[in-house]
Amino acid sequence: MASQISQQYAYRAQKSLALIGPSPTFDPIPGFIAPDPDAAARTYAYSADGRLYAYALPGCVRIFQAEGAQLLSELALPNIIELSFSPRGTYLSTWERPLKLDGSAQQHKNLRIFSVSTSDELVSFTQKSQEGWDVQYTITESHAIRLVGQEIQVFRPTEWGKGVVDKLKVEGASKASLSPGLNPSVAIFVGEKKGAPASIKIYALLSLSTSTPTCQKSFFKADRSTLKWNALGTQLLLLTQTDVDNTNKSYYGETSLYLLSAAGNFDCRVTLDKEGPIHDFSWSPNSKEFGVVYGYMPAKTVLFDQRVKAVYDFGSAPQNYISFNPQARLLALAGFGNLAGKIDVFDRRTLNKLCTIDAPNTSYCEWSPDGRFLLTATLSPRLRVDNGIKIWYCTGQLVHVQLVEEMYQASWRPIPVDNVAPFPNQGPIGGTPPTPSSSVAEYYQQQKGGSTTTLSGDGTPVKPAGAYRPPGARGNATPAIFKREDEGGYSRSPSGQNTPSRGYSRSPAPPPPGSAASSMNGQGRGGRYVPGAPQPLKNETPSRPASSGPSGPQGQGQGPQGQGQGGSRKRNKGGKNRDGKPEEGSQGQGQGGQKNGQNGNGGQQRQQQHQNGNGKKPTSIDLSGISSKATNTNGKTPMLTPLDTTISTPVTPGLDSALDPIAKKVRNLNKKLKAIEELKEKSKRGERLEATQMKKMEGEVEIKKELAALGVAAES
Repeated sequence: MASQISQQYAYRAQKSLALIGPSPTFDPIPGFIAPDPDAAARTYAYSADGRLYAYALPGCVRIFQAEGAQLLSELALPNIIELSFSPRGTYLSTWERPLKLDGSAQQHKNLRIFSVSTSDELVSFTQKSQEGWDVQYTITESHAIRLVGQEIQVFRPTEWGKGVVDKLKVEGASKASLSPGLNPSVAIFVGEKKGAPASIKIYALLSLSTSTPTCQKSFFKADRSTLKWNALGTQLLLLTQTDVDNTNKSYYGETSLYLLSAAGNFDCRVTLDKEGPIHDFSWSPNSKEFGVVYGYMPAKTVLFDQRVKAVYDFGSAPQNYISFNPQARLLALAGFGNLAGKIDVFDRRTLNKLCTIDAPNTSYCEWSPDGRFLLTATLSPRLRVDNGIKIWYCTGQLVHVQLVEEMYQASWRPIPVDNVAPFPNQGPIGGTPPTPSSSVAEYYQQQKGGSTTTLSGDGTPVKPAGAYRPPGARGNATPAIFKREDEGGYSRSPSGQNTPSRGYSRSPAPPPPGSAASSMNGQGRGGRYVPGAPQPLKNETPSRPASSGPSGPQGQGQGPQGQGQGGSRKRNKGGKNRDGKPEEGSQGQGQGGQKNGQNGNGGQQRQQQHQNGNGKKPTSIDLSGISSKATNTNGKTPMLTPLDTTISTPVTPGLDSALDPIAKKVRNLNKKLKAIEELKEKSKRGERLEATQMKKMEGEVEIKKELAALGVAAES
């Protein structure tokens, strides 16, 4: 019965609010008085011991007994938007937006505290900020504190009428946190301001104004902070964050993590071995260790003990969330927000992964009090579609689905660990998973558009074998450029300087031999690969077909010295060639061919020009087909082969088209050798080289062999 009580959960949506009972049926609690859809609830809250439940309507606040949903009292309080119970459920705090009172110098008392048993208002305060609005109680409710301006005020809840019983003023205090445990302490954070360093100070609560700090630490780069005490209240984790990252590596500022002991006998910075922000951190319920998720994606997760010694490294994965179950036996690592929503559940005893849960679009995740179930919810306004709740068993089975339109809030009913069924601390986890509710089959059928989905014995859908791959990717291994770092891909830095070059090129020209594009996973083909297209010949590229004869097909209208349309490509009328004589080819297209061509090339030249479009110049020129031995009758001007009209693919000339192909290749190989020498110099200076740069250096021997085969020595 205890484990069933722990599975009760609540949710709040735009037009509904409900209490849902335990597994396996997950039926609504009978007798619960839900508000009318027109009077939408603004918030709800459970007491820390799980005994009470309350929700706020526009005109009142209702308090229920959580077990059985019995209405205990109703407070006529309009416009309440925040509720909170004290640890033992003795007091109820409410907050509403502050108002400006007309014709009165008094301030609006918008924070009020009521007795749950009598419904009487005990005390009220003015609290302008909604962040950190509530008072903080000790675990026994013997004391309560508030941060007012730069002053910590201490109250006795049994004597609210006496007002402040102790106080402490700390210059620049921006946050205060009261520890749990029987010996409470107060941690006070002071942010960095005007060149003065930030600081954290810990005081004993019972002698706040008369004692010196039991522990204090100063540091820079801290504008804001997040404080988390362990369950015993003996140690504090402090996450500091700046608004601006001076290194320009992160949009969200710089983060650091510190561990401090309340007794003052230990404090240090948590050293992290991967650059990047701290995404999440959490104490284990046993108070002896904590986990941190940090670093640029894929982030790294490490467990530390209470002396900040690394216990276990979970490796890199796309994760930004960590949570222990209440019994400290299971650990959930997940990636939410803009990540895929994968949840990995680990056994803390063996550090083995139990399962991976696929929960995309999750915006809220929480362990059940008995530690056997995970609740994931998609909430508005984070995402306004597919809102609802999914409940998973700790071994990965989906056991319940509750889809609700425009849902704002969801949570388990809190139950003390001592009041739930014991969780196994040794041996295998769980046992037989509970039978999934009927909502699971309906959900999978809806996801398939009404078709029938095959379910396995534990309620999970049976996925079809294999995964779809597009035709162009079938039979090919995934290039390393498209893999994550934890899957064997290249490491990346957010600055973009270490991004490796891609394994393909959209340029029609083929990459030079030995380059990263020509050797990376078979992707460098000199152009885009089209599935089903014929492969180019050995002496042919996708952009340059093989020539049809010893003289290329591209000589067009050459005048003296080949200047008409090919050689120097001068276009000004009356231009002169390099010898200072007027160009005959520049006076009209194909004139040089008519004057000097003895074999009728000029007529065929003009015919080809008309085919290209009203006698305009062709789009490209190829000088590699000119025969140095073919001459005309006077033995001076080279003769050109007529155009091959069957070839329609234009040639794209390079900037150095006048060079011999062998000379081009020698020059490109020498450029690569020079680049490799520069990389060697960087390596000698201790600079870090990327994978593509190391691969380029490995190709030095092959380049020198190519030069030797061409009969050219490498340039020194």
